[in-house]
Amino acid sequence: MSKKKAIPATCGILSLAVAVVLLVPGFAARANAQITSDPIKAPVEKRGLSVRIVDVARLPYTGSYRPPEQDRNPASWARVSFVRETRDGRLFANDSRGFLYLLGEGREPSLYADVGAAFTNVIYSRNQSGFIGFEFHPDFATNGLFYTVHGETAAGNTHGLDFIPPGFAEADVTSHDIITEWRADDPSADVFSGTQREIFRVGQVVTNYSHPFGYIGFNPTAEPGDEDYGLLYTSGSDLGFSNGLGPNAENPGQTQRLDSIVTAILRIDPRSPSESGGQKGLGDYTIPEVNRFAADGDPETLGEIYAYGFRNAHRLSWDLTDGTLFAADVGMNHIEEINIVHEGRNYGWMMREGYWENGMIRPGGALNQLYELPADVLDGSKDDPFTYPVAIYDHSEGQAITAGFTYHGRVEALQGKFVFGDLVRGRLFAADTAALKAADDGVPMTVAPIEEIQLYVLNSEGRRDYVSLRDLIERTNGATAARADLHLSRGNDGEIFVTSRMDGTIRMFAPDSD
Repeated sequence: MSKKKAIPATCGILSLAVAVVLLVPGFAARANAQITSDPIKAPVEKRGLSVRIVDVARLPYTGSYRPPEQDRNPASWARVSFVRETRDGRLFANDSRGFLYLLGEGREPSLYADVGAAFTNVIYSRNQSGFIGFEFHPDFATNGLFYTVHGETAAGNTHGLDFIPPGFAEADVTSHDIITEWRADDPSADVFSGTQREIFRVGQVVTNYSHPFGYIGFNPTAEPGDEDYGLLYTSGSDLGFSNGLGPNAENPGQTQRLDSIVTAILRIDPRSPSESGGQKGLGDYTIPEVNRFAADGDPETLGEIYAYGFRNAHRLSWDLTDGTLFAADVGMNHIEEINIVHEGRNYGWMMREGYWENGMIRPGGALNQLYELPADVLDGSKDDPFTYPVAIYDHSEGQAITAGFTYHGRVEALQGKFVFGDLVRGRLFAADTAALKAADDGVPMTVAPIEEIQLYVLNSEGRRDYVSLRDLIERTNGATAARADLHLSRGNDGEIFVTSRMDGTIRMFAPDSD
């Protein structure tokens, strides 16, 4: 056990020095050496963490529905990204082809809202596209408010934009990200009727529609009267600058700025300033006075920014016991990250990937290169403006990280665990929540170990049949699955839902006694 020097973050925020164990054995700091392959030598552990998975529901088949020539996977069932539970216990799920479903008492799905029918120019051709995400206001039962994210093409689109990346004009915009507020006339109704209001429209300028807002959500640990109650968070995204084709791609000058939302997690009050009487943001929403950058007195910083420096933190979650905010940040060529998010901090993209320096910031360097951090950063003798991940894996283990949650359900093996997975391969992982928090110490290379969750179903004789998520998808579909398209969600009771955009099935972890 050794004492590590805490490194101050940007904007005057200090992290505490914590006694931790450096969880990366065998590291020797060679001066700025390039990492040529396999950055993390030790494989993900398989220590016998076995968890049962059961089917909960299957959404209706919508393959080739809208529009088939642009659909990312027209032969598939509903493309499920999120399962959401309102505070009064009603369960909803989306199909990214434009449908929002209510799951009844027996978990049978019924159409709650045809979200896609309300929009034109919707993009359905990318992995993260269409009706991307949604969330209900914590007071939905009384105010009827919920929020959605979708993407549209710019061609022929007459809607004005609230934000375009600095240095670009509307003529450069190729696609739009849109957050919409919906107000139900009767929040208790099983079918939506009501009104909608656009609150934010962002222009992307890269050729491929990549890294849109993938997440919107409220802090589930905030209660009425708390400063965070009713404030809406968005995912942090570089808006495709790291992998969108064309002349505008791979643009490090668009990152690491506080006068732009590129790479930033935003925290907004979704109420219009005309309703709240507060300060207007970039869109038709209010900047919370409690936001650090709203209160810093600097006109060059955007007050809606909560934290920044993320490539694609497309999922956020909170520890239900203490409110710790986690982000799953999809990496570039090498590293997938779990981060603990602190307001005002800089998480490094494009200058960092994992706890390495990215080659893009070097003369002649490229985004697919990693370099060891300078020795004076590693030993703490030089102040470092960046905050580093608390768990990582490399592309020998997976290709794109998906949501993670602290587990609070009934499966004993998962108690005290943070559960996450790989979107493409469908592998599920876990890390001790306490180890993640201990790794949040300001020392770049302190990370928590992770292990794989071995899934099983019970056969007709009650015995364990070990499976992968792709096995389950292929059994359900009766065909080979090229990818898992894994996503995770969490219910009010702390149980975790496992979904795929390949087979329309909602599954969950469960004890054998069920």
